[in-house]
Formats: sequence, structure tokens, C-alpha cells
Amino acid sequence: MTTADELIALVRTYNPNSNQALLQDAYAFGAEMHEGQFRHSGEPYFTHPVAVAAILAEQQMDDATLVTALLHDTIEDTKASFAEVEKRFGREIAELVDGVTKLTNLQLNSAQTKQAENFRKLFMATSRDLRVTLVKLADRLHNMRTIKSMRPDKQAQKARETMDIFAPLAGRMGMQWMREELEDLSFRVLNPEGRNSIIRRFITLQRETGDVLQKITADMRVEMEKAGITADVVGRAKKPYSIWRKMQEKDQGFSRLSDIYGFRVIVATEADCYRVLGAIHQRWRAVPGRFKDYISQPKTNGYRSIHTTVSGRDGKRVEVQIRTREMHEVAETGVAAHWSYKNGERVENRFAVDPVHWISSLTERLDADQDHDEFLEAVKLEMYQDQVFCFTPKGDVIKLPRGATPIDFAFAIHTRIGSACVGAKVDGLRVPLWTRLKNGQSVEVITAEGQTPQATWIDIAVTGRAKTAIRRSLREEDRERFVRLGRELARVAFENVGKRATDKALRTAAKALAIDGVEELLARLGSAEITGRSVVVAIYPELDAHQGDEIEQSRAVVGLAPDQVQHRGACCQPVPGERIMGITFRGKGVIVHAIDCEALADYEDQPERWLDLHWQEGNHQAVNTVTFDATIANDSGVLGRICTLIGEQNANISDLRFIDRKPDYFRLLISVDLRDAEHLHRVQTALEAESNVSTITRHRDPGLAGQGAGTPREEG
Repeated sequence: MTTADELIALVRTYNPNSNQALLQDAYAFGAEMHEGQFRHSGEPYFTHPVAVAAILAEQQMDDATLVTALLHDTIEDTKASFAEVEKRFGREIAELVDGVTKLTNLQLNSAQTKQAENFRKLFMATSRDLRVTLVKLADRLHNMRTIKSMRPDKQAQKARETMDIFAPLAGRMGMQWMREELEDLSFRVLNPEGRNSIIRRFITLQRETGDVLQKITADMRVEMEKAGITADVVGRAKKPYSIWRKMQEKDQGFSRLSDIYGFRVIVATEADCYRVLGAIHQRWRAVPGRFKDYISQPKTNGYRSIHTTVSGRDGKRVEVQIRTREMHEVAETGVAAHWSYKNGERVENRFAVDPVHWISSLTERLDADQDHDEFLEAVKLEMYQDQVFCFTPKGDVIKLPRGATPIDFAFAIHTRIGSACVGAKVDGLRVPLWTRLKNGQSVEVITAEGQTPQATWIDIAVTGRAKTAIRRSLREEDRERFVRLGRELARVAFENVGKRATDKALRTAAKALAIDGVEELLARLGSAEITGRSVVVAIYPELDAHQGDEIEQSRAVVGLAPDQVQHRGACCQPVPGERIMGITFRGKGVIVHAIDCEALADYEDQPERWLDLHWQEGNHQAVNTVTFDATIANDSGVLGRICTLIGEQNANISDLRFIDRKPDYFRLLISVDLRDAEHLHRVQTALEAESNVSTITRHRDPGLAGQGAGTPREEG
């Protein structure tokens, strides 16, 4: 395992002004927290955070990122809390560590609807600070490097998740080296035979043709000397997975596959890049359609380079990338270049992208109102595909994913133009709307007044923006019909369970389903995007059959000493499923508070009394009293109806007190015994849907701080 001194020495090679004391403290704290924990391989667990920090140090990252790497598993896997990390290392690092913990818990390999929601959360975390994602990528890279110690089924799961999500994410962030290594490590797990066959063919090819890399590299250096250009020339064989993917895409065998070698020419100035291009094209024949100029048209992550493919020795195709040293640094580190250090100073690279602008460009086309499937589709299309650059008749550049059509081009200019599109011209020639656009083409959109998007366009368009706009237009066109149908479907669905589909019930259902209003709820119901049953269940869910033994109240909370007694705080009445903290009281044990309880502020200056607690996993008894503050109509039978609703949710009313009586309404406090947060949500949702309930909120009384069930309030 890399020692603290070795890690600091590595950091000081690029940042002599690094905060040595901070790194040593983080190393010591991480080692202490992970003491006694081991990896699947049998190594001490702390070897993993240290390896992650070393990967980021190789990328010349700042101190805060390295400290986050050393601590990235402490909040999730050890007794360390957010408050403790914040107190010792500051708010910035605590939030970074917490962000990595949240990304780790996203479970990105789950079902598709869940995965779509996780993508939203991933982007939210990324938009706050991209360093969270950089640490997570380094974490995944080290896990993939050491994946052999895991169970085979777990290896396959992690490898698929890496191939589908983390490798493309690394590529989108400009870290192409990391993308290639992640893909190849995943390929090694998912298709070891395929990978080995590629390697065997490489060995055979080398035996037959000699060292092609060395020969072509020498040829290129000769051409650079002839042209008087000072350049570094490096050649390499492409990774096995990259070759395998080309074989699959082109449906070709290895022997017929070209451009399996890649070469990089690094020069001093931008002008030299184009001089190199000219020298190479004079010496070797360029392959038509394989030229890309990312210097004049950079990628959104700051990548700049000229790509060309030429026919080299014996007619073998080779790809050549030409760039300056500055461009190369960004190409190696991508968006991470923003935090890179050199000689103790932040790197001033004019090509490095501002992460705020980068994440804006990534998410600007993702509609926040899309449903899960649409959102996931948009993410995959916008984030994980290479781009093509096309021109408007005025010369403006439009960036689109590979495979985009004139419809995508039209919607990329403006939704109004896309909606009115009836045809297109590409390089002056009329083409069908399903034509796939290529780099450098000039596209003219033909529009007509009164035209609206057609349903067939959904299958033609490939960008998330176009598909979303088309679906929205089609929904609006049929919206009135869908709303009428949805209202009838809702009426039938509610009557089937003995309920009424009142406007208030529908508003409550829309809120529970995160849908913007009753009309949108009915439109989606009428268009079969949601079912009547899902609307009913949102308000009156069938209670799960709670199987297995219930947890005794005495062991409901985890984190107490054997001799400590716990009492739920009367001020905030926390329930299982909510985040909690404990405050110790001499002579009466621990009072358990919800993490957002206002009363906790009274103990901020007494950290020695705080305990980091959490609820025991499993089925809890319905003994956790929660008080609701309700305002109900003063009418006959209303109170009985409220009590019946609570009983229907298998909840018991333990107390009921009127605190205000008026001719037209009552205000009362209703204490209900509940199992957990889910049970609480069901009771509250059922009451919110009742027409005679004006308001229903959770009652909390900070004045009862220090008082638990059956405990006297602390004096003084």
C-alpha cells in the first residue's frame, strides 16, 4: 500500500505548495476509520481509498479532490459522520465526500425507470461539483483493476454497469484514456474469449509483418524532419475492445479490419498542426470521409485535435491525431484539467473547459418535464454518442449526435422550425427527412405554415430534444380528447374501490406521482401513459403484508452502547426510515431526534453529547406516535370519517385534542401510532385526499426538546 509520505511525494512533483498537513491528517483519519475492514482480496480496505487518491494524483488534481478520495467511503462505511468530516476537514470536503456517497448509492444497474431517476440525481450531483464525479470514476477504475477478487456474478454486474455508464461518462468528460481502460477491463470480464482472440491475432500479425508501429513512427519522424517541424510522434495499437467493437459494427473479421493502429503527433503551435497535416497527406494518401477538424470545431468538453486516416505501409490504414501540447493536456485529463496543478500553480490552459459551462451544455437539452423513459432515452442519445457538425445556410454550426436527421437539425435550431418542417436540402439537394447527416454538410430546412409534427417522426428523430418536442406536440394536439377520456377512466377506477374521483383526490394523486396538476394527470391517464390503478394506489395504496418478526422497541435504534436506553424525542417524533441523531442525558439515556429537528441547535456547542444513530433494518412495531395538526370541516360525520380513514390504513389513534372550534371548522391535534415513514406517508396522503380536510400537517413542538416518551423534561 502507498504510504502517506509516498502519496505526498507524488503530489509534490506537480504541486510543491500542496498542504502536506491536510493530506497527512486525511490519510490518518481514513486509516483509523477503516481499521479492521478488509476487501474481498483480503487486503486492508484502506488500500482502496489510497489507490483512488493515487490515480487522481496522477491526473495532477487539487488537494481537496485527493482528500475526498482518501475519505470517500468513510461516511458510508464507517462510524464517521458528515458533521465529523466537516468539523475536521471543512465544509467543501465534507460536501464532496457526501456527494460521492450519494453517487455510490444510486444503484445505476437497477430497473429502467429507477435508472432514469438515478440519471437525474447523477446530473444534479455533477452540476454541483464535477470533482464528485471524478472521484467516483477513479473509484470505479480501481475497483475494475482489482475485480478478480469478487464473485463471478458480481464481476459481470459491475462490468456491465461500467461499460454502459461509467466508461461513456469518462469519455464524455474528455478522459479518453480512462474510457478505454474501463472498457477493456469490462471486456475482459464480459467476453474473455473474444478479448483473447483479438490479442492472439495481434501476435500473429506482428509475427507476419514485423513491428509495424516502429516502422510507421520512424517514417513519420522522417517526414517531420523534411518539413522542418519539431514534433513528438507516438504510435500504439488500439485496445482489444475498440477493435472488437469495430468488428461488430462493420461485420468484418480481424484480417479485413483496417486502422487498428493509431498515431499521435504533438507539436508546439496550432499552425504546426496544419503543417503536419499537409506533410502527412503529401506522403500518404488520405482516406475520404475520415478527416475531422476538432481544432476549428472543438468538442463540448474542450477536446481539440485534427484526426485523419491515411493508407500507410502495405495499404494498411492508420489513424493520425495531430495536436499541440496544450491540447494534449486537455485531451488526457478532459474536464479535470480545470483543477490540475503544475509547479504549485493551477494550470492556466486556455483550452480547459469551465465545468459549469460544460454541465450546462450537457443538460440544456434535457427537458425536466419528461417522464422516466423519455428522460433516459434523451440522456443516452445526448451524452453517449459522438457528434457530427452541420452548417445552416448562414454558416452557423449545429452540433448533433451521430446518425441525426434533418428533423433533429430543424429542432436544434428552434422548436418552431422543427414543428413546421416539411422537407430539407442537404448540400443543395432535396433529401428525405430520414436521411442520416454527415460531418460538414450544409442543411436547409423547408417549412410550411400550418404543418405540425407527425407521429412517424418519433422513429426518424434521434435527439432527445427533437423526440421530446414531437411527443409534447402530439400530446397537446390530442390533449382535450385525452383529458375527457382520463376523467372517465379515473371515475371508474375510484368507484371500483368505493371512492370518489374528486378534484381534491386527483390533485393529491398528481402531487404523489410528481405530475404537474390535475389536467396533466388526466391527459396522461387518457393517453395510457399511466394507469387508473396507479392513480388510486397513489392515494390508497394496499398495505404491504409485513412478514417476519417485528423489531422490539428496545432494539429499534442502532448505535447505542449496551447499557444506554433510548427515547424518541417528543419535540420531533422521529419514525423509522428518517435520518436520526442522538443526544445523551445523564441519568435517563439518549433522546433520539430527527436530523432536521430545530431542537438540535441547542446542543451545537456540546458535541460530546451527540451520537450518530440509525434505525434497525426490518419491520418495526406500530408504536411510534406521530401528531398531526388537522383543520377539518365542522359538519356531521366528518370526524368519524377521519377516524375511519386512519383505521383503514391500519393505524391506531392514541390521542385527539381540539385546539380551536369555529362555526365552520375545527382544528385538532391527532396522535397516531405508526410503524415507519412509509406508514406515516400513507396516512397523511389518505387524509389529504379527503374533501372535508382543509389542511393536514405534521405537528412538531421544539419546546419539548429533551423530553422523550415517559421521561421528565431536563431542568436547567
